[in-house]
Amino acid sequence: MAMVQHYRHHQLKKGEHQHAGEDDMLSLMCAANSGYFKRSRPKLFSLLILSLLSCCLILGSHLFCSSSALSLLYSFGVESDGLAANVKAKAFLCSSISNGTICCDRSSIRSDVCVMKGDVRTSSASSSVFLYTSKSTHAVITNVSSLADKNEVLQHEKVKPYTRKWETSVMDTIDELDLIVKTEKNRNNHHCDVTHDLPTVFFSTGGYTGNVYHEFNDGLLPLFITSQHFKKKVVFVILEYHDWWIMKYGDILSHLSDYPAIDFSGDKRTHCFPEAIVGLRIHDELTVDPSLMHGNKSIVDFRNVLDLAYLPRVKSLLEESGAQEKLNQKAHSSSSDIRVEVHDATLKRPKLVILSRNGSRAITNEDLLVKMAEEIGFQVEVLRPERTTELARIYGALNSSEVMIGVHSAAMTHFLFMRPGSVFIQVIPLGTEWAADAYYGEPARKLGLKYIGYQILPRESSLYDKYDRNDPVLRDPQSVSDKGWQYTKSIYLDNQNVRLNLRRFQKRLLRAYIYTIAKKNRRSHLQSQ
Repeated sequence: MAMVQHYRHHQLKKGEHQHAGEDDMLSLMCAANSGYFKRSRPKLFSLLILSLLSCCLILGSHLFCSSSALSLLYSFGVESDGLAANVKAKAFLCSSISNGTICCDRSSIRSDVCVMKGDVRTSSASSSVFLYTSKSTHAVITNVSSLADKNEVLQHEKVKPYTRKWETSVMDTIDELDLIVKTEKNRNNHHCDVTHDLPTVFFSTGGYTGNVYHEFNDGLLPLFITSQHFKKKVVFVILEYHDWWIMKYGDILSHLSDYPAIDFSGDKRTHCFPEAIVGLRIHDELTVDPSLMHGNKSIVDFRNVLDLAYLPRVKSLLEESGAQEKLNQKAHSSSSDIRVEVHDATLKRPKLVILSRNGSRAITNEDLLVKMAEEIGFQVEVLRPERTTELARIYGALNSSEVMIGVHSAAMTHFLFMRPGSVFIQVIPLGTEWAADAYYGEPARKLGLKYIGYQILPRESSLYDKYDRNDPVLRDPQSVSDKGWQYTKSIYLDNQNVRLNLRRFQKRLLRAYIYTIAKKNRRSHLQSQ
């Protein structure tokens, strides 16, 4: 479903990386001016303005410069000497603003994030969030029409709080919020029904929600990035709220916030907050960049949240399974000793989980793969997760495994459930090479997994029997991609299965087995000292 949109992002993302390098140069120039202003005397202020204008005129084709100039207003407390300091300045843009202020960071290609501070009040009927202030404290009047001026609106911003800003087709489906600053006398007609003494974060669970990759990449990880510094003392307000999403991810949400989430459209009451963040920050695919985080938090810290969320339930499931096993042993007491011996021997083997697929991109000789893995020495579990499968069950299987095998798909997102140091083998069908590494391979390495990408040969693809041996579909997938998204999708994603060359694949399995055994031996050696 939605994961297929990744491929549309291919050229944009590569261009983004190139553009980011240019923007870093630009940002350094602008940040250098910021530092200069901080260290210089007030009489040099005019020089600062001239230098900023020059920066934007010379590099006017880059919209980011205007954002950098704006960020200067909010980053006086940040040292700007060098690249690392500049990264921090971008990371904490809008983090220090005065009461009665809206600050919006629109510099990212992925999302817009606005911060409101002061008397913040919701209005679900008008899809608005109001901030009430006195005119004297609001120095800049922006984005206001002449009609709005008559209503004493001081500032008006529009935000769609979803993290695929670059993808117009999906952003067109996301509910938009109006963020409005008005004079304090207008609040007399906008009474608080529920007053919170905590900050809030607004975000949407619309878009591609329903696809596990997008649920983590576009939602849960950005939510962690944006809110973790509040240490659970934050209230989430959700646009396009889904009960099933709350039930599915409630265990994770409970470790990001101590308070129940609010359905923005469904709850008609006026909720009042001292501060609001509208929109979520996102760093890259399925990862957390420590250099952009409070306290240098990383993807490992997010995984620790998953531990807290799911391990209690996993323990409960194991206890239920153990109780059932004891009942089975009593029913077959004559062979119980033999069963226990076999069970203990199996537990000593490294565990390998195969994420199985039905339909497209399935491994058609999966049964032979299982047999080969067992002969090598693995304890094998074949996992076939469905939409309704409890996440704690998937987490329990992968968290206790040493190796995971799966064909490139949204289900590879579950590598997040593996412990750092485990092995992730991704089978890469024809035409999916770049996306497989960008969306799962590189993020897995950042988590600390040993990543092995197995790029199949044309003979291992079901397409080999459908096309001539010299057809570009087999020999030049990139040229096929150039013909358009729908054409590419119909061939490589919707109509391709994999029949592994087991002799070739065995080399990867042996590498994983040797690595796993060596790791176990090192752990045993350390424990014995």
